Amino acid sequence: QQEGRAVLPLLRGRFSLVYLDLNAGRLLAATDRFAVHPFCYGVDGERLHFSDRADSVCPANSLDAQALFNYVYFHVIPAPRTVYRNVHRLEPAHWMEFGRQGHDRDAWWEPRFEPAAGGTVAALKDTFRALVEQSVARAAAGAQVGCFLSGGTDSSTVAGMVTRITGRPARTFSIGFDEAGYDEMHYARIAARHFGTEHHEYYVTPDDLVRGIPRVAAHYDQPFGNSSALPAYYCALRAREAGVTRMLAGDGGDELFGGNTRYAKQKVFAVYERIPDALRRGVLEPLLVTHGWASRMPIVRKAASYVAQARVPMPDRMETYNLLLRFGAGNVFTSRFLAAVDAAEPPSLQRRVYQRAAARSLVDRMLAYDWRFTLADNDLPKVSGTTRLAGEEVAYPLLDDELVDFSLRLPPSLKVRGLTLRYFFKQALRDFLPPEIIRKRKHGFGLPFGPWLQRSAALRELAETSLQRLAARGIVQPGLVRELFSSRLAEHAGYYGEMVWVLMMLEQWLAAHAPDYAVA
Repeated sequence: QQEGRAVLPLLRGRFSLVYLDLNAGRLLAATDRFAVHPFCYGVDGERLHFSDRADSVCPANSLDAQALFNYVYFHVIPAPRTVYRNVHRLEPAHWMEFGRQGHDRDAWWEPRFEPAAGGTVAALKDTFRALVEQSVARAAAGAQVGCFLSGGTDSSTVAGMVTRITGRPARTFSIGFDEAGYDEMHYARIAARHFGTEHHEYYVTPDDLVRGIPRVAAHYDQPFGNSSALPAYYCALRAREAGVTRMLAGDGGDELFGGNTRYAKQKVFAVYERIPDALRRGVLEPLLVTHGWASRMPIVRKAASYVAQARVPMPDRMETYNLLLRFGAGNVFTSRFLAAVDAAEPPSLQRRVYQRAAARSLVDRMLAYDWRFTLADNDLPKVSGTTRLAGEEVAYPLLDDELVDFSLRLPPSLKVRGLTLRYFFKQALRDFLPPEIIRKRKHGFGLPFGPWLQRSAALRELAETSLQRLAARGIVQPGLVRELFSSRLAEHAGYYGEMVWVLMMLEQWLAAHAPDYAVA
């Protein structure tokens, strides 16, 4: 009441704040650093309507075609848009004020990457270990706790810390797939044995997807296309059946400490930018990119591909394999639908977020970018939404503010050392985690949806029928549906299966929330 917005930087943890001053006729709302608890709102004249769900904000709104386009581009709808035309979602670490003079919004916190000078790596490790233990202890307090366990470094660290802190075996829950190249249960078992956890396993099947897809799609307040939502849901469901009331998730470690493969990949491309401009533009690009002969020589083809990608500026370069861009918007959407949208909006939003980052290094700038798009808009809603559907709470100990602040001070060379991902994180936990976990490559709960489409008649029928109905609404091209199922899936089931998933989940959401929607 006394400080107004000045109090926001003093708050810690995960929160969605609404302060109502009836005497002054003013409302102040704010989200935490990652907007774990959403705040959605709509302005109707002199009235403000708000909720934690976009579909609960009154008055009812028509769907926003631009949001649907953005969904297919991102596989989610990034804030501040929602699927409803006049409903907005507050971005991470933002405030919004509404009063008699109108409404306004802005950021109350932005990450500033300022590597600390001095201090030994050994001292940093001690500080880091203490912060992780404290954050897990806070997250585990006051509940019957279980842990997601994929067998990666993050989830294994959280599970091991729970066992150490409580003095009892952590209850861990893992999802497997009976599909070569997708199942990571071996590593989850290694972590479970190493820490002596009370381990639970469940193998998801195509029939589980057929049953679960409509339920998960309908649960979200807007279309949501992260394909690992289904495994996360079944994992949380098994934990609920075992008596767990709060799940601890390992999300955040990759994005705070440099664990995603694209961080190393983009460092390789960044080398090209250090080549003198005259050599790049005058020799390499004309020789390797503009002449077709390079594509006919296998040895030269890799160099040509490297130059073609490296010359694309960041962050656009990270969208090289974006499904919508690969197909082309005109080959995915109908002309009537495209007439109502701005195809340049998604990359424009990405550039604004990337360029706004207060970071000097490429790695830190990518981390800031992922805090917004990978965590706040995608992975955290995935885990929060599916655990809620399963009747569980969820906590994210690796996203504690103290750990976030620590990562902001950590030099980027310790996050990605050369091309070694998560260098500091792994060094700090080398005597804590099993060596196999330290050495393994990141995988997680990847879903073999594409390969299963090839073998499960029921799953294929659900997917194909969903896409045909989406085409009947006038959103996507009927020819795209035929192309996906007649040739693309056979060509590369994993890659093109993701496009089928994204469009299927859109139609499943529309069927539940806007069954009559069609492009005029």
